[in-house]
Amino acid sequence: MKKQTTESRTLTEVLREALNNAESVRAVARATGLEQASLVRFRTGQRTLRLDKADILAAYFGIEYRQTKRKG
Repeated sequence: MKKQTTESRTLTEVLREALNNAESVRAVARATGLEQASLVRFRTGQRTLRLDKADILAAYFGIEYRQTKRKG
């Protein structure tokens, strides 16, 4: 199976990967002010994040996202 490039991955996938690679969910929750339980549920795929919460998480991890032109 071919690995997806960053450009073809969703923001959800990128944020989940960053959260999975974080030192701890507790530390991320403390630093961002987001609920630890919400981050755990997001990380395990049980829940999604609201856009405002995703923005906070992306900023914490230094993830920048931009709109790209759609093919077709």
